[in-house]
Amino acid sequence: MVVKIIIIGAGVGGTAAAARLSKKGFQVEIYEKNAYNGGRCSLIYQNGHRFDQGPSLYLMPKIFEEIFEDLGEDIKNHIDLLKCPSNYSVHFHDGETFELTTDISKLSRSLEKYEGYGESTLINFLRYLKETHVHYQRSVKVALKTDFQHWYDFFNPKFLPDVIQLHLLDTVYNRVCKYFKSDYMRKAFSFQTMYLGMSPYDGLAAYSLLQYTEIAEGIWYPKGGFHKVLESLENIAVQHGAKFNYNADVQEIIVDDKGVAKGIKMVNGDVVNSDIVICNADLVYAYNKLLPKTSYADKLGKKELTSSSISFYWSMKTIVSQLKVHNIFLAEKYKESFDQIFKDHTLPDEPSFYVNVPSRIDPTAAPEGKDTIVVLVPVGHISNVPNIDFDQHVKIAREHVIDTIEKRLKISNFRSMIDHEIVNDPRTWQNNFNLWKGSILGLSHSLFQVLWFRPSMKCKIFENLYFVGASVQPGTGVPIVLCGTKLLEKQLCDRFLDSKVTKSSWSMCVSFLIGIIVLLIFCTLF
Repeated sequence: MVVKIIIIGAGVGGTAAAARLSKKGFQVEIYEKNAYNGGRCSLIYQNGHRFDQGPSLYLMPKIFEEIFEDLGEDIKNHIDLLKCPSNYSVHFHDGETFELTTDISKLSRSLEKYEGYGESTLINFLRYLKETHVHYQRSVKVALKTDFQHWYDFFNPKFLPDVIQLHLLDTVYNRVCKYFKSDYMRKAFSFQTMYLGMSPYDGLAAYSLLQYTEIAEGIWYPKGGFHKVLESLENIAVQHGAKFNYNADVQEIIVDDKGVAKGIKMVNGDVVNSDIVICNADLVYAYNKLLPKTSYADKLGKKELTSSSISFYWSMKTIVSQLKVHNIFLAEKYKESFDQIFKDHTLPDEPSFYVNVPSRIDPTAAPEGKDTIVVLVPVGHISNVPNIDFDQHVKIAREHVIDTIEKRLKISNFRSMIDHEIVNDPRTWQNNFNLWKGSILGLSHSLFQVLWFRPSMKCKIFENLYFVGASVQPGTGVPIVLCGTKLLEKQLCDRFLDSKVTKSSWSMCVSFLIGIIVLLIFCTLF
């Protein structure tokens, strides 16, 4: 019997899961509320300009290669990858700049300007690179390629050597301070936690894996936009029989009186039945808006979330040569700016921000002689904090970005170069993509919201319901979500296609007992 699977949402997780599962022989139908796929990873077009609405940093390239290999494809036949000549230009408050690059000799000379000309500067950097390499390798093994369906899976002794080396009780910023002495370099090697919507003062030390992949593997860009990854995965899914339905807004996940998910009900009243439902919609939104009310939904709604953003999409009248592909403008009061985002849930008095110019590396992103610019200003998600005026926040953020660019890059007329503007703010992310409180990256990655503690892909409350995406295991970010689709594929294939791999009761009991012993040791030590 062919198993029918409905997937709600054609974001990265939903589209990749559709490709994987349809190739395995499942009957897959995807229902997406918008007229396009990709969710946050979609494109905006304006008079010849093309904008990546969300992700623009193609990191951890091996994970992208792996999913295409699993699908029997060569990624080179689908995506033309362009390597950024330099990772970033980092601009500090006083006009100083620093270029982050994969060229170690060039990077070493740049470091000496801020860290000193002694041999300790390079030695400390190489020690830092070694630690981040360990964080990268161990995190991929433990966090991205391990399925933590049960609590005792987390306390499996085989993971202990890996977990110890991940410095889970330390933060990204603290670890950076062990290797860099200047305030400049501590900032330049810690802001990357914002890829995960987190403060470097709170982000677990293991997330320095992001700095490692930038330095060791580089930053890439798919020609034609990041969405090319999604287009390719959808095409592969369709080739294997998957059916994508757009402008198809789901009103609820149908659950019978025994707690079994049976299908979906559309906003227009149509009902579609299935054997399995996979939800790629935002997890917290799904539990609170698509499913029967539960105490778990209330609990999820109160969990720690990632930040939101005010994003400007600017069609420029000319080329702004002073800007590189990726540009970071950091606040002088670095920690205070993060505290205002994550503790006060507001726009910092002096926000740091990111500027992406895709047309600098891919000329197809803008008309000839012009630039396409995306600006991302991190801001607190929608909250109960009184007197938050997002219209005012947008105006303030816009003025700050323009004034900062003009001052630090010595451009007197940047404001007049902007021909057209589109803006996304927390309300846009919430309304257009059903992101809970406008949080752009879902649940935060604090210690008790990662690994087994993070919501499971297999629903614990309702039968035949699964989740994939940023807020479930293994976590947020395009490559991480892609890893999640592989774990989900294995769960469903183990259940429906290969009963031999099911764990025996005896082995589960042994795992359970070992887990208890290790848990007791863990509690004693920590």
